Amino acid sequence: METALTALVGVRHPIVQTGMGWVAGPRLVTATAEAGALGILASATMTTDALRAAVREVKSRTDAPFGVNLRADAGDARERVRIIVEEGVRVASFALAPSRELIAELKDAGVVVVPSVGARRHAEKVAAWGADAVIVQGGEGGGHTGEVATTVLLPQVVDAVDIPVIAAGGFCDGRGLVAALAYGAAGVAMGTRFLLTSDSPVPDAVKARYLAAGVGDVTVTRAVDGLPHRMLRTEFVASLERAGRVRALTRAARHASAFRRVSGLTWSRMLRDGLALRHGKDLTWSQVLLAANVPMLLKASMVDGRPESGVMASGQVAGVISDLPSVEELVGRVMGEATSILTALSPTPPLP
Repeated sequence: METALTALVGVRHPIVQTGMGWVAGPRLVTATAEAGALGILASATMTTDALRAAVREVKSRTDAPFGVNLRADAGDARERVRIIVEEGVRVASFALAPSRELIAELKDAGVVVVPSVGARRHAEKVAAWGADAVIVQGGEGGGHTGEVATTVLLPQVVDAVDIPVIAAGGFCDGRGLVAALAYGAAGVAMGTRFLLTSDSPVPDAVKARYLAAGVGDVTVTRAVDGLPHRMLRTEFVASLERAGRVRALTRAARHASAFRRVSGLTWSRMLRDGLALRHGKDLTWSQVLLAANVPMLLKASMVDGRPESGVMASGQVAGVISDLPSVEELVGRVMGEATSILTALSPTPPLP
């Protein structure tokens, strides 16, 4: 199936596996690339040395295109961009809008720039700055999310920009892909659906918690970092919501210290990143400190297998997913369903 997305990045299928922290590592990205979709490495939870090693590991396993997701506001963003360029990565994906200068630097090196946005005005801004495509996530999507549903946001963005638009938030099958194409998108991006595959590194017990969840078990809370965050509702999340301000900030400081050790960041670098985050989202210092909770709370579930002391970011589609196919099976299923639906919708040619 050829679309503007497949032509732009050189993949066979218009499907993107998003850069989920602690989840989208070399194993999942390689499986996605080999299946003909676009896999995105999540670099925000990696040191720069770990990022380079992860890129080289994927390249050693596949010749197919893949990408790297990074935070545009990170203090070492340019160093990570340099790694992407030096290692010949095809796509740079951003969780926040990159600067005009960063976009130009990547494009000059032949890297395809694909920011993720949650509002039409943000899509218009990055398109004007030279972004090659944009991932648009509606409120159904997991992790930090907005309030506007994909079915409302997606057509707004498609009408507003002249670059390929990739739809995210609420997609898990071929029906969703066809719906996104009908809205004018060039493909879909999926996170939770790829998390719930046999190629995902998430512990089996945690995957079981996702599979057992219904749509009503996926909630949006501000208790983790003060921003709307979509995740599975658990007793731990409820305890965060019940916690007082002092207790929450104490926990946040402890997790910030732990993430500093894991990420290799210095306190000064974390402070600079915090300043950038605060400026970009107009956050209070309390919210900035709470934001340091997120990587370690995710790691507790996604790496350590301890959902009782961590959070499980999730799109609403977790409530309708009931199996753990391989990535190859998943991509083949999505494309098979989409092809069958498109064939059924095509008018029967008149008899001669």
